[in-house]
Amino acid sequence: MLNYVWIGLVLLGFSAALFYDARDLTDNTYHNGQKMIVQVQFAGDKNSGDATITIPDSEMQKFSPTNSGQNIVMPALISFNAGKTTGGLYAKTDKNWNDYLRKVAKASGKDDDISGNITLISKDTSGYWKAELVFESVSFTKMKEVVSAAFSYAGTAVEIAIGLIGIMAMWLGLMKIAEQANIISYISKGVKPITKFLFPDVPQDNPAIGAIIMNFSANFLGLGNAATPFGLKAMEELDKINPEKGTATNAMCTFLAINTAGMTLIPATAIALRAAAGSANPAIIIGTSIFGSTCATIVGITVAKVMENFPLGKKTLMQVLTEKKWLFITLFSFLSMVGVLGAVGILQSVFNGNSEKIKSVIEIISTFAIPLIIITFLVIGFIKKVKVYEQFVEGAKEGFNIAISIIS
Repeated sequence: MLNYVWIGLVLLGFSAALFYDARDLTDNTYHNGQKMIVQVQFAGDKNSGDATITIPDSEMQKFSPTNSGQNIVMPALISFNAGKTTGGLYAKTDKNWNDYLRKVAKASGKDDDISGNITLISKDTSGYWKAELVFESVSFTKMKEVVSAAFSYAGTAVEIAIGLIGIMAMWLGLMKIAEQANIISYISKGVKPITKFLFPDVPQDNPAIGAIIMNFSANFLGLGNAATPFGLKAMEELDKINPEKGTATNAMCTFLAINTAGMTLIPATAIALRAAAGSANPAIIIGTSIFGSTCATIVGITVAKVMENFPLGKKTLMQVLTEKKWLFITLFSFLSMVGVLGAVGILQSVFNGNSEKIKSVIEIISTFAIPLIIITFLVIGFIKKVKVYEQFVEGAKEGFNIAISIIS
C-alpha cells in the first residue's frame, strides 16, 4: 500500500509542476523574448564594461503591473563583441527590485543574478544610450523547483540521520549506565502504580518501562533531543514482546498517544522561539502550555484505554464505562485537571505573575538539566562500581544499531 501512496505522490508532484509550467509557457507569464526600452550609462568612455541601466516605470509596468511606480536602477556588466552593438548583460539582484525581476533571476538557477541581451540604439547629448533589453528566457520553473527540493530534502534527510546516530549513541549509552546502576529500577518502582495502570500488559521489569519513563521525563522537562532516542528505544523494546509483529499493541498505542500529547512543564523551545521573534513576555505561555499539554495527555490516555475494550462483545458501552477501572480513570482525569490548575496557580503566585522571573528560572533549568542528568548517572554508576566507560560504549553501540535500523 505504501508503495502505491509513495509512487502516487511522486507522480502527482511532477504532474502538478508540469501543468503549471505548461500554463506559464502558454500565457508567456515571464514575457520571454519581449523587449523593453531602457537607458544605459557606461562608467567609462568605452561603450562596454560597468554600466548603470535605468528601466522606466512605464516600461516596467508592461511586464509587472504591480511595480511600485518608480524607475528600476540596475548596476550591470555589459560586454560586446568587436564592432557589435548587441551584447550580453549580467547584473546582481537588489532587494529594491520588483517581484518580476526577482522571479526571473531565481528561475535562472540562482537567486542573486540576472542576465540578458542588450542592443544599443542611439546616444543622446547627455551621454545616455537608448537601448533594447531582453532578459533571459524562463521556462519550467516549477519543475526546476521540484527537482531542487528533492535534492535539498535528500540532503536534509542525511543530516537528520547522521545527527540521530550521535544523539542515540549518547543517550542510550547513558541509559545503559543507569540500568547497570539500578537507577532506572528505582525510578520504575517509584512510578510503578502509574506505569502499571498505563501499561498493564508490559512486565514492570521490562527495559521498555525504563525507556518509557525516561522519555516522559525528558518531554516533561522540555529536553526534546533526549526524549527522541528514549522513545525509539521504548518502541523497540515493546515490539520485542509484541505477539503480532507489524500490529501495534495496546501499550504501543498508549505510549504513542502520551508521547504525541507531549505534556511539558518547561516549553523551552517555544519560549526560545518567542524570545527570538521579539516577544515582550516569551515565558507567558507556561501556564497555557502546561494546561493544554495536560488536557491533551488526559484525552490521549482516556481514548487509548476506551479503545482497548473494542470490540465490546456482549457488553454495552455504558457497562464498560461503569466498570471499576473506568471509575478510576474518570477520577484520575478529574484529579489531574485539578492538579494542573493548582500547579499553574501556585507557579503564578510564587512569582507574582512576573514572567521575567519565570523565564529566568526556566532558563536555569533548561541549561543545567542535561548536565545534571549526565553527571548524576555517571557519579552514581561510579559509586556503585559500574564500569561506566564500557557500559556507555555498549549502550552507544545499541543506539547506533537502532539508528541504522531506522535509516535502513
